[in-house]
Amino acid sequence: MMTGTDLGLACQHVLLDKTPVQLLHEYGTKTGNVPFYMLERADGEAHQPLFIFSVTIGDVTCTGQGPSKKAAKQEAAMVALKILELDIEKCTPNQNIENNDCGGEANDQPNPVGILQELAMQRSWRLPEYIVCSEAGPDHKKEFTVICRLETLSEKGTGSSKKNARRVAAEKMLEKLQCLSGSTEITWNPKPHVYLESLRNSESEKILLLRRNPLSIPNTDYVQMMLELSQDQGFEVTYFDIDELTVNGQYQCLAELSTMPVTVCHGTGISCSNAHNDAAHNALQYIKIMASTK
Repeated sequence: MMTGTDLGLACQHVLLDKTPVQLLHEYGTKTGNVPFYMLERADGEAHQPLFIFSVTIGDVTCTGQGPSKKAAKQEAAMVALKILELDIEKCTPNQNIENNDCGGEANDQPNPVGILQELAMQRSWRLPEYIVCSEAGPDHKKEFTVICRLETLSEKGTGSSKKNARRVAAEKMLEKLQCLSGSTEITWNPKPHVYLESLRNSESEKILLLRRNPLSIPNTDYVQMMLELSQDQGFEVTYFDIDELTVNGQYQCLAELSTMPVTVCHGTGISCSNAHNDAAHNALQYIKIMASTK
């Protein structure tokens, strides 16, 4: 069996051509345990962010952090590779992996998380991300809510554990992809990415109006304004209601824009619709700043 030092040297040699994420995926594919990654937390200032990702492969869960999502994923994968060195002889690709400690899905039970990740890799999409957006209930009866994000699409799943919530979210995403494709065969293709940087050079009438006009007119339907702007620029807007009220008893929601990078703005109000309108207003304010900065 290789020592930790031997594994590190081997990884450094192989990583000239393959990243830790690629190596871990190859190992997971061979053993029937495709790894999946989850954004656990994003901290730090805008100019110096810190992302923390976890990766789960079978019963092994590791975390990594870095100044970008990509770097955090790579570190998490590297940690997993080092840990799996202890079990790699027990779970060789030629071994029947039923009833072992690698924790794969039963052969007759499809794993929607793995299916969705395989689909993304086959189509050269960005890998799906799973974000824990809420955790409620007492310790003996927790309910987790996880958002699955794939390209410009988002779906939410709830469950008694993060794993169950991920499964539900992945199942919903696969169902959405089939619905968008119009059949069980998934033919959906993501729209081209809309980069925030490109808004600065846009001469679109909607962008020009946003630059010129104030966003302080009472009783404005900012949700509709955001919808029209998103259709004009080619990105999508999704609203996520937050179950917990503010300390003042107001409703909360998040408005997520499928731009690159993804934009998320918070909103509050005396009703869900008011919270949506406030989140749309804050998102428009942000886009206005980005579109006006040279």
